[in-house]
Amino acid sequence: MTPASRSRRDVLGLLAATPVATVLAFPEPARADADTAVVVPKDLRPGGAFDRYVADQAAQGRFTGTVLLAHRGRPVLSRSHGLANTRPEIANGPDTIFALASVGKMITAVAAVQLAQQGKLRLHDKLGTYVDGFPAQAADTITVHQLITHRAGLGEYQHTDAYRQESPKWASAEEVMAGITAIIRQLPPAFVPDAKTAYSNSGYHLLGEVVARASGMPYHDYVRRHVFAPAGMTTADFCTKAQWRDDPRIAHPFTVTPTGERVDVVEQKNFIGTPAGNSFASAPDMVAFMRALVGEKLLNRAHTALALSGKWASRWTDSREVPAMDVFGGYGPNNAIVNNHRILFHNGGIIGQSTFVEHYPDLDLTTVVLGNSDALGTSPIVHFARRIITAEPARH
Repeated sequence: MTPASRSRRDVLGLLAATPVATVLAFPEPARADADTAVVVPKDLRPGGAFDRYVADQAAQGRFTGTVLLAHRGRPVLSRSHGLANTRPEIANGPDTIFALASVGKMITAVAAVQLAQQGKLRLHDKLGTYVDGFPAQAADTITVHQLITHRAGLGEYQHTDAYRQESPKWASAEEVMAGITAIIRQLPPAFVPDAKTAYSNSGYHLLGEVVARASGMPYHDYVRRHVFAPAGMTTADFCTKAQWRDDPRIAHPFTVTPTGERVDVVEQKNFIGTPAGNSFASAPDMVAFMRALVGEKLLNRAHTALALSGKWASRWTDSREVPAMDVFGGYGPNNAIVNNHRILFHNGGIIGQSTFVEHYPDLDLTTVVLGNSDALGTSPIVHFARRIITAEPARH
């Protein structure tokens, strides 16, 4: 371990281990009927192995944020550690609102499939049908399907000097959307569309442009009205940077410098989140979203099946501490099968943020881990819960 990493752990450990941790115990969730009963393992309940592991991760400075494990939408375990803000000092809590990072891509994908269900777009329509100004090799070749499945071959706007120079100047949702699209237009292709899968923020940004054009309303407004509201996500929104900075309900993003200083990086963020990430929600709202999606409240039965089915396969992990697993990407959520249990999930991470949402349709169990530091603590926490949940094969 390097001196810098020791310093990061020590500093975050002091913050996470102080008495600001919020600890709540909820009543045990109601059991299902006997023929479909799911008994939540003891190790997932308050005081169990998972609870102790989360506390240990926080004490070591590897996690600040909120963890929620829910069965049938009812909390089994809720734990919050560390600070949402330091000026003034506000602790993370069960209803703290977090920026979702790339977990928000699931929301954008659902919006696109809703419009396909309504006949307002076709998933194999070409990019040029909805977004102008692209060269023919992109406009006439890239499909909506390829945007959703990370197979469009676009260059990555976040890696450009133009993005770093221009994004601090944007002062409205319209400027953010138009500014990013203009940068993507100028990028050379990374590969021929559909030649391979490569994670693409540019693809999801343009998917949001498709949603706006097909729906006839701004992307952010469409999602508020047609995803957040019907899912029952009462805290979800696209918050501006000013709201992120000033609203005491919202967790600030923190990073740790090589010298060990914990720094609030909210001023480094865009004016507003994008189709590629950084919508905002609380942990209970992400449980509501996953259950609304699987429960056919956002899409009809046919389009729910379409959205959630695997479209491509890969071997995936996001952490050296977590074993790789076979993943099958859907329209938004990824799929995995562990010990005969199907898992729908998405994660996200960027400076000051680390997020992970995982749902087990056969058990109606949801794990939500929303962090407000870039200590990469969410993936090991989700993996620990996954090992407990999948210890016994699914029985049908």
